[in-house]
Amino acid sequence: MTELPVFAGAVSTVIFAGSTLPMLIKAWRTHDLSSYSLGNILLANIGNIVHSVYIFSLPPGPIWALHSFYVLSTGLMLVWYLRYVVHRPGCVTPSQLRATRA
Repeated sequence: MTELPVFAGAVSTVIFAGSTLPMLIKAWRTHDLSSYSLGNILLANIGNIVHSVYIFSLPPGPIWALHSFYVLSTGLMLVWYLRYVVHRPGCVTPSQLRATRA
């Protein structure tokens, strides 16, 4: 009886990870993260850290793989955002750009 839920978890893990990969590939290739908010990326990382306490208390399974993927992907987005948007010399951040347009 546990085979169906584990199979569904594995399939959904592949689907969710697959839906996130285009965003990661585009951010990696273009270094353009101007459509992302630092606040949102920080909240996603904090949420993942807190949620890890619960997830990794569960028996190993597809949820571990999915959550690990989310932890890695949001961590990468944070590193890339800090590297390509915040610390780029002479770079205008998205919020600065919006302020000049207003």
